[in-house]
Amino acid sequence: MRFVVLTGPSGAGKTLALHSLEDAGYYTVDNLPPRLLPALYLFCESEGTERAAACIDTRSGKSFGELPAVLDEMKARGKDVETLFLDAGDDVLIHRYKETRRPHPLISAATELTLERGIVEAVDAERELLQAARALADSVLDTSEMSSAQLRDCMHSAYAQDSRPGLRVTITSFGFKFGLPIDADLVFDVRFLRNPHYVPELKRLDGRSPEVAQYVHGDPLTEPFLERMCSLIDFALPEYEREGKAYLTIAIGCTGGKHRSVTLAVDLAARLEQSGHFVGVRHRDVGRNRDLDAEDLEEDALMEADRRRAPAVSGTDPHGARAIRGTAQ
Repeated sequence: MRFVVLTGPSGAGKTLALHSLEDAGYYTVDNLPPRLLPALYLFCESEGTERAAACIDTRSGKSFGELPAVLDEMKARGKDVETLFLDAGDDVLIHRYKETRRPHPLISAATELTLERGIVEAVDAERELLQAARALADSVLDTSEMSSAQLRDCMHSAYAQDSRPGLRVTITSFGFKFGLPIDADLVFDVRFLRNPHYVPELKRLDGRSPEVAQYVHGDPLTEPFLERMCSLIDFALPEYEREGKAYLTIAIGCTGGKHRSVTLAVDLAARLEQSGHFVGVRHRDVGRNRDLDAEDLEEDALMEADRRRAPAVSGTDPHGARAIRGTAQ
């Protein structure tokens, strides 16, 4: 089992580092009191956990001082524990706290015996408390010049190289008449392509059927549009991934979300899968169109029944004949 303990000053990036390990498959615990660390280790061993990480820092209060002794005792008992100390310059820590506007755990109000402790004094006081833990750390990581994406990449490279999470792409086909998908990051409108809805033999099929796909690809605009859409996405995906984006939803819409958007969603998914991306496909409105198709079938059946019951009247349709007969009565 790989067991990692994260510690360091507040604002150095411990929370982001812990989340990165969690994304990589680690069982993680934040703000763990030091004396509970051996129990967490035993729990993970009994559960067969392969990777675990805990964040321990000055939020634990006075009990944080127990951390060096706890680590020494665990290592003396043969427990394989790695300690990572995340650090940053004082000016960086102060700037980060000003940006987030979160209270530092060691900031305190003035009392009769002490003066008010501001952010500068809190950072200095925390450094004093962390000296022993820093001396015991197996690794020290300075995050002063790191962006969030760089810190995530560093954590995966050092502790989870074999399980780096890739960008997960979801392709959603939808109908504009039912509204835009609320989770869409990129939206493509394909309503300019010719519509199989107006072809009787294709109306009740959806875009996954070969007949509809052939019809959609028969439009001379389909292939140029598909090529340009794929070119844009091929350019954008590595940039999204570099920035640390975990999920991307690409929405392709037509009028009802049954024919054109479905066909192009299937095409795009196949191309992205060939490029090695994690791809899921969701056809949001195909089920809604089935309900509409059922209504159409019921209406057609009623019209056919009317036609068979009504007498043949030259120059009129079944509804006209029925109306004439009703008037005569």
